[in-house]
Amino acid sequence: MTVSKTTQTELIRVAHMLADAARPVTLAHFRSTGLAADNKDGTGFDPVTIADRGAEEAMRTVLADTRPDDAVLGEELGFKEGTSGFTWVLDPIDGTRGYISGTPTWGVLISVADQTGPLFGLIDQPYIAERFAGGFGVAEVHGPQGRSALHCRAPRPLAQATVLTTFPEVGTLQEGAAFRAVADQAQLTRYGMDCYAYALVAAGQVDLVIEAGLNAYDIQAPIAVIEAAGGIVTDWSGGPAHEGGRVIAAANRAIHAEAMAILQTAPDA
Repeated sequence: MTVSKTTQTELIRVAHMLADAARPVTLAHFRSTGLAADNKDGTGFDPVTIADRGAEEAMRTVLADTRPDDAVLGEELGFKEGTSGFTWVLDPIDGTRGYISGTPTWGVLISVADQTGPLFGLIDQPYIAERFAGGFGVAEVHGPQGRSALHCRAPRPLAQATVLTTFPEVGTLQEGAAFRAVADQAQLTRYGMDCYAYALVAAGQVDLVIEAGLNAYDIQAPIAVIEAAGGIVTDWSGGPAHEGGRVIAAANRAIHAEAMAILQTAPDA
């Protein structure tokens, strides 16, 4: 879809309105000792809180007022059909486990997509007031140190690289083994970052994020931000990653290729 400059400006404006609407809802409950969490997963622990639901409701209210013809896909409230060709993909709190633990690495994920994937995205961290934006010629972060451009890190060997993921187990046993095959060759591996890991790729701080078992709302905003900053995001086969699943986000094509060569030869990856 060809998107006019006027429409691009409007979509960017609305995306920031959504982030502004979600921020106070998430902050109202963050580090509250009485915050309750329901479990969405009967076999494990997939928490959801009043903040998750409230933040998504606040964003959907903005969209109903400003972009009523657009479709909406949200983690907590599902899918709403649209007629415009645009879909807003919302994760009101990516990293709810971190949120209820009091760590500031969760974030609000907002993207707008067409049939080919995300066009513009935001990774917003309300507690430290840091917002990463990418798409339509924008690649910037605004936070406590002001506004600056986003640039992914220049190529360097995997042996010098930093690799991030959220869960040490990554996914299945086989997916975990494939991840460790890459991580074992990297200089540094860190865990537990949730969406903030992808922001760090766009900011030029780290080289790779490798994950599995993602949903569309987990990855579409990070794709837009990282690609705008010069990076690359694919699935483990090198194809599109905007529907989720197994995802590798890389600062540049060289480190992407080096990591992919290992992932694709790992047993059952």
